[in-house]
Amino acid sequence: MLGLQRFCTEHKIKLSKIDHIFLSRVCSETAGGIPGLLLTLAGMGDEGMSVNICGPSDIQYLVDAMKSFIPHAAMVHTTSFGSDASAQLSGNKSTDPIVLINNEVVKISAILLRPNCSEGSVVKPGDMSVIYLCELNEIMGKFDPEKAKALGLRPGPKFGELQSGKSVKSDSKDIMVHPSDVMGPSIPGPIVFLVDCPTESHAKELLSVQSLHSYYLDNSCNLPENVKTVTCIIHLSPASVISSSYYQNWMKKFGTAQHIMAGHDMKNVEIPILKSSARIAARLNYLCPQFFPAPGFWSLKHLGISKVNSTFAQEGSVSNSHESILAENLLKFTLRPHAHLGLDRSNIPSLMAPKEVIEELLTEIPEIVDAAQGVHQLWHGSETNNENIAFVNNDDMIEEPWLGQNTLPSCLENIRRDDLEIVLLGTGSSQPSKYRNVSSIYVNLFSKGGLLLDCGEGTLGQLKRRYGVEGADNVVRNLKCIWISHIHADHHTGLARILALRCDLLKDTAHEPIIVVGPRQLKRFLDAYQRLENLDMQFLDCRSTSRASWEAYEDSSESNYDPSETGSTNNYEYMDKPAVNPESTLFAKGSRMQSYWKRPGSPVDHSMAFPALKSLKKVFNEAGLETLVSFPVVHCPQAFGVMLKAAERVNSVGKSIPGWKIVYSGDTRPCPELIEASHGATVLIHEATFEDDLVEEAVARNHSTTKEAIEVGETAGVYRIILTHFSQRYPKIPVFVEEHMDKTSIAFDMMSINIADLPVLPKVLPYLKLLFKNEMMVDELDEVTTDAVTAVS
Repeated sequence: MLGLQRFCTEHKIKLSKIDHIFLSRVCSETAGGIPGLLLTLAGMGDEGMSVNICGPSDIQYLVDAMKSFIPHAAMVHTTSFGSDASAQLSGNKSTDPIVLINNEVVKISAILLRPNCSEGSVVKPGDMSVIYLCELNEIMGKFDPEKAKALGLRPGPKFGELQSGKSVKSDSKDIMVHPSDVMGPSIPGPIVFLVDCPTESHAKELLSVQSLHSYYLDNSCNLPENVKTVTCIIHLSPASVISSSYYQNWMKKFGTAQHIMAGHDMKNVEIPILKSSARIAARLNYLCPQFFPAPGFWSLKHLGISKVNSTFAQEGSVSNSHESILAENLLKFTLRPHAHLGLDRSNIPSLMAPKEVIEELLTEIPEIVDAAQGVHQLWHGSETNNENIAFVNNDDMIEEPWLGQNTLPSCLENIRRDDLEIVLLGTGSSQPSKYRNVSSIYVNLFSKGGLLLDCGEGTLGQLKRRYGVEGADNVVRNLKCIWISHIHADHHTGLARILALRCDLLKDTAHEPIIVVGPRQLKRFLDAYQRLENLDMQFLDCRSTSRASWEAYEDSSESNYDPSETGSTNNYEYMDKPAVNPESTLFAKGSRMQSYWKRPGSPVDHSMAFPALKSLKKVFNEAGLETLVSFPVVHCPQAFGVMLKAAERVNSVGKSIPGWKIVYSGDTRPCPELIEASHGATVLIHEATFEDDLVEEAVARNHSTTKEAIEVGETAGVYRIILTHFSQRYPKIPVFVEEHMDKTSIAFDMMSINIADLPVLPKVLPYLKLLFKNEMMVDELDEVTTDAVTAVS
């Protein structure tokens, strides 16, 4: 359920209508969107809304992990099955259906499916999957009033009683009249299975599930009298499992059931399910392809998709008496009314042709043609003026503000386009919306890998939209480090999915665990979550990447200091003992805070982090980076910003050129620590949650306004400022005053800024404003009040 909130917003599905969630497995792939959903529901109404989550017993691990950062964990009601005790031995299999819902409309049951293991082997958390059985009640036959009259009944209340299934006494005869005497034949209710069989080992178990035998239709010699005909089976299992002989034999047992193969039709990747953001992306690409590359949707012909699809379309081992189809986005299977039973393709999205979007744009804003040409000239002009450029140290640019546009920071001298690219994957705050996902920045070092700064919900989906599926896999595979600013959900709930995918992609390759740098509350979440699936990571507290910590490490390296010689095993105990109760402060509206580091009673033993710092230093040396320094900011307990600096390089004539410097503010009020860290930075990426008129709200929420963010950059002598983390009350473009933007740009999702293009970055802004000139500032989150949206900010 990754990307669930954006999907619901896009397709006008009210989150408040969701009261049950059924998980077929518990892992980042199936449950990654739950934390964000719970926080959104908790912010609705006066007391919040709850949701019921059903799934295997592993679900408790997820709930326990979420308590690290969700203060409203009590809003979750779980129904789990398959206790750890009964799951340990494969010989102890209880496959009787567990009834979860049984009312006048539907009966939903669950059958636990464990992998086929050798006797005595342990079934690990995350190995269990679930088959869900959805059975609608039968439709009563048509009432025949003439038959009722013939049996001595007069029209009246007894007619209604018979139709509700009750027997009545005849008015004129000494007999009981039963519903079967006056009702036509009933129509059996449709039955739907949802099957998630993740491995062949699970598939072997399918055939041995006794409770499914009453649904099989292949025993022609001895057909059970109470056999139930399955209408539709939705298969979530991977293609490799479905094509196995075990699975194929199991599918044959359901006669004419409609089989829907979900997640296997690769053409769905080319059809944007989030059309609103795709439309904006196409418009931005037309205006400025340099900063807004075409989406990375992959081409079918390059990936042998026909071979994958033929697994289902041409599989000869499956009986031709049933139909198998590949699911498409928004495909529906109607269960009621019975007259419409079957597939409904009316809402399936069609391929969005960029040509159509651009034709619409040219009609709406004819002057955009000249604007696109003007943007093109910005690059052409910068190429012709390169001969007149002077490169100076950034400190000189701070001290001499008169230096003009032909003066660039020395780190840009002989810069290559494959040195650095900053990709803004998510630029909104609080929760995902139609046009902006939540916080995430990809620092692309090209052949040397890359880093993620924050990793909000849906980050993997954004990587796929930017680079395509194969490209996103390569990005994840080559990540060097992930840095998380603070514990609020909009900054880290996409992390587990990224880590689990990386672990899977590298499982057959020798590699080191990835280093995750974050606040200490995040460690508690990751440690708890790793009981579900391997994340293959090494954690490092942000406080251990402070300048003081790095200095202590460098001093120890020079003196060959061995932290194990101290004899202490408890120097890092503070990692698991918060100085304040996070649940009481995490989402408090609060007033201005003192830097959390300045509070007493929170000592830092830098030496305990030296092994992890050594690993991080090695990774950075390989990536051409000099250092990563975290510093405290004013937002919530354990909130940080980060400074990332590239190593010095030598040009073709032996001249030393200083490395670039990027600073990311995280969420914060303007503060001295941020200004100090940003001194002379090449790029400052600063949150600008609120417009200038809302400074009081910014103070109350510990965020910044547009003007405040720019002032931080100006004070620190930053070369370029990128504003991000906009309130979702600004759906497409935030409110800003153009005269203050001479070195500043507004971030958009998927905006990709190459370091070589920094000189022209602010010049594009007026053209972007033209693109959105007809847009009204409307909050598309019509079911969530402003208070609910900001409840998690």
